[in-house]
Amino acid sequence: MSGFGEALEALGARGLLRRRRVVDSPCATRLVVDGRALLAFCSNDYLGLASHPALAAAAAEGARRWGLGAGASPLISGHQSPHAALERRLAEFTGFERALLFSAGYLANIGAIPALAGRGDAVFSDRLNHASLIDAARLSRAETVVYPHGDLDALAAALAASPARRKLIVSDAVFSMDGDLAPLPGLLELAERHDAWLLVDDAHGFGLLGPQGRGSLAHFGLASPRLLMMGTLGKAAGGAGAFVAGPDEAIEWILQRARSYVFNTAEPALVAHALLTAIDLIERADEARASLAARIAQLQAGLRPRRWRLLPSATAIQPLLIGGNEETMTVAARLFERGLWVPGIRPPTVPEGTARLRITLCAAHGADEVARLIAALKDLEAERDNPSARPGS
Repeated sequence: MSGFGEALEALGARGLLRRRRVVDSPCATRLVVDGRALLAFCSNDYLGLASHPALAAAAAEGARRWGLGAGASPLISGHQSPHAALERRLAEFTGFERALLFSAGYLANIGAIPALAGRGDAVFSDRLNHASLIDAARLSRAETVVYPHGDLDALAAALAASPARRKLIVSDAVFSMDGDLAPLPGLLELAERHDAWLLVDDAHGFGLLGPQGRGSLAHFGLASPRLLMMGTLGKAAGGAGAFVAGPDEAIEWILQRARSYVFNTAEPALVAHALLTAIDLIERADEARASLAARIAQLQAGLRPRRWRLLPSATAIQPLLIGGNEETMTVAARLFERGLWVPGIRPPTVPEGTARLRITLCAAHGADEVARLIAALKDLEAERDNPSARPGS
């Protein structure tokens, strides 16, 4: 039997080997990583709730009352009172008739999309969609039509040409590697014009965008019986899990048909119990969202790179496009040496030639911390422009 050594070596030669680091502290902007104190710009804990004392207290209370495991899938005996309460709260908060809990965003997408579309149907997917949406479309066995990123004209033509019995448009709301927003009003208009469903993955918008953080759809003021939303609870909500929200009939169908729901053990009730507190905190987090907006504006005004390119993004995801894998990982390593943890993102997560630093800002970052990052990036960019100026050269 052949091993994987050569394949791993090939990945290494292309600068594509990944490694895990051990974090020995709670999720926060300041971490202990591999024994080192670091300032982190790599977390999706956008509102700083992951280590919030109120969530820790709610989780402890939930553990005392409900124990740890759910013991079975939700359709057997795993659907407990906190799960039901959280589903009702999420539906009310997002403005949908009903919500259904999943254990992770990936599971939500690979469950919901194959339930909504199958053989004889068509799924229309933005080229830069998250891997979970891409995999879900493949699992559905529907025809998959990939349209250029954000291109409403191309999508309109594809929808008009499709003879599929059911059409499903799927798109990220905030694209996880570029940080830009999908043209959601245009997508919904096309769904209504072409008798299609629209499922929006709002993993990086829920908790941040819209009134009280109700999400990207609320940000645009969108509502429709053709509309479904997937939101994650491990990012701005600071916990774990995900949900799909939409019309009652559609959610009931997903409950009946989504394999990642039917055959998956329910998430612990203590998590659902704690997340009820998280939704309350999100609803009252206008000050934190304003602080995050200020840090985004500070980074954009202060960085202004010459050699690299800061992609246009109004969200917490601020990608600094560097291009080559080797240079990207070298810059990430040099930042790490300076006590700054900013991840380098390479193919296949992003297209070839577009490797980048994925800077993620959080409400808990201070202005002095963002200023430190800006100064370090400016120094490193100058070093790359003038190698002879590097320390020790």
